[in-house]
Amino acid sequence: MSDTIPRKRSDIPFAVEVKADRPTLWCTCGLSSKQPWCDNSHRGTSFLPLPYRAPATFKVVLCGCKRTRNPPYCDGCHVHADPKENAKS
Repeated sequence: MSDTIPRKRSDIPFAVEVKADRPTLWCTCGLSSKQPWCDNSHRGTSFLPLPYRAPATFKVVLCGCKRTRNPPYCDGCHVHADPKENAKS
């Protein structure tokens, strides 16, 4: 894995329920086994998790490919991702 390009974890977003005012950390590196949340697998890389606090309890669609331009939310960029990308990750 490149230290500047996150590992693509999923070709589809993660639909999750978030709780109001509960702080979480969204995985930015793609290495976490607890996707979409951080499990500190980024240690030793240049990646840091993204703090996220939901304003209300609701279902949200979070990025799985880690290429969103609006983190942590899915913006559909996984649809246009290069299929060869992360082939060796």
